[in-house]
Amino acid sequence: MILLSFDTEEFDLPCEYGVKHRPVEDGMEVSRYGLVRILDLLKAEDVHATFFCTTNFAQNAPDLMERIVKEGHEVASHGCNHLEPRPEDVITSKRLLEEQTGVSVKGYRQPRMFPVSIEELKRQGYLYNSSLNPAFIPGRYMHLDQPRTPFMQDGVLQIPASVTPWFRFPLFWLSLHNLPLWLYKRWARWTWRHDGQFVHYNHPWEFFPLKEHPEWHIPFIIKRNSGDELLRRLGEVIRMFKKENARFATYSEYVLLQP
Repeated sequence: MILLSFDTEEFDLPCEYGVKHRPVEDGMEVSRYGLVRILDLLKAEDVHATFFCTTNFAQNAPDLMERIVKEGHEVASHGCNHLEPRPEDVITSKRLLEEQTGVSVKGYRQPRMFPVSIEELKRQGYLYNSSLNPAFIPGRYMHLDQPRTPFMQDGVLQIPASVTPWFRFPLFWLSLHNLPLWLYKRWARWTWRHDGQFVHYNHPWEFFPLKEHPEWHIPFIIKRNSGDELLRRLGEVIRMFKKENARFATYSEYVLLQP
């Protein structure tokens, strides 16, 4: 099963690299641009995905949130403010997203895949959490002691991002930017065949032409193969799995199929 997801948030990445005082509207427009392109691709390929949305983005893009729902995708929670996540976001974001979209929010992903209280997720009625990258990425993640495939924890299904078998190479968004595409596809297919599922995520702002904005001070490994090239790469990955007759599903659909 192929689980595609997109962390749908306001574009705050320049703030991580010292760029301050950017208008909120600028960040929203970058993410809106990318989200439209993602939705167009998914519609053309007739596959569904899960969109982990911050309430900050959702409230500033009601038309796109409506499109996500109407086109059969899943809305899940990505907290409230991506730059400044707070413990209470687990509660507030679910309520606000459900009020806005009229659909039940069943899943959560903490901004930047930081830890989140599983006890609170269960208390709030979440069925799954996808806030784990079970790899070693210096300066960001050190989770080699965690399971690399979905597992139940205190009544909430944990759905980690995919890493390769054996040596746990992360197959997340940066890998799609930087690996040779033939190698990414080979490792993605290997992981899917080995595990029975492939869990991948991107962000809408990655599909914006980031190279055109050196003033944002974004590292090369993020700007590389962004915009149109990343959209092409994602499309090739989707079509590869379709040729393999792999099933695409939203995260909540996957949860419901578990024994």
